[in-house]
Amino acid sequence: MSLAQALASRRRCGFIPFITAGDPSLAATARYVRTLAEAGADIIELGVPFSDPMADGPTIQAADQRALKSKTTLLKVLALVAKLRRGGLKTPIVLFTYLNPILALGHGAFARLCAKSGVDGVLMVDLPVEEAGGLLSALKKNGVESVLLASPTSSDERLKAIGRASGSIVYYVSREGVTGARRGLSAGLAARVRLVRRLTGKPLIVGFGVSTAQQARLLSKVADGVVVGSALVAAAALSGNAGLKRLSRRLVAGLGGLC
Repeated sequence: MSLAQALASRRRCGFIPFITAGDPSLAATARYVRTLAEAGADIIELGVPFSDPMADGPTIQAADQRALKSKTTLLKVLALVAKLRRGGLKTPIVLFTYLNPILALGHGAFARLCAKSGVDGVLMVDLPVEEAGGLLSALKKNGVESVLLASPTSSDERLKAIGRASGSIVYYVSREGVTGARRGLSAGLAARVRLVRRLTGKPLIVGFGVSTAQQARLLSKVADGVVVGSALVAAAALSGNAGLKRLSRRLVAGLGGLC
């Protein structure tokens, strides 16, 4: 099943939660992933901690540091995904990663490990579409989708190129800047989402700044899926699994109904 098919499988806008793998431990991450799946996640984004993130705000930067302190690596994250699959997890998983850990393994080895572990898609935060050919080919050869980023500053021609190169969905960054909870959505976001969907020709998941059920509800009118990261990472850091579960269920309710 493709990521687009996973989004289309429910009668509501898709819920795509993000958590940082290894924060505060890989054992805790395994519990969190199962909780998110039970709460109704359609796709789960699993962040690979990185020492020098450029797209992440303070909340996820702090999570990265906690995960790195617990000695989390890309290989350990892939091993965790494989363990979750052996335990029966069916929810699609997208790795959210920076390019350096991938380069350390090599395109082919990374793609093969993703496929073997049960990863469904990979989102490379700092890999522009113009330079992505080798990695995208390796992932496609191994049956793993590429999820490319489109932003408010992407030109029409670049959006078309992103649509051609991406897998079955495109991730639209809802605002300029880094990740983090915001009080409101960007002005003109609905119109921009419609334009980006038309130019990429792919279903859109929308993230960066989404933190409340009300914001999710507003986005559900125009997006195919809503990504929530910093708010969930903060909830887990504050209240553990119980906090993660409470917020996830509120977000799913905002998107159209509890599962």
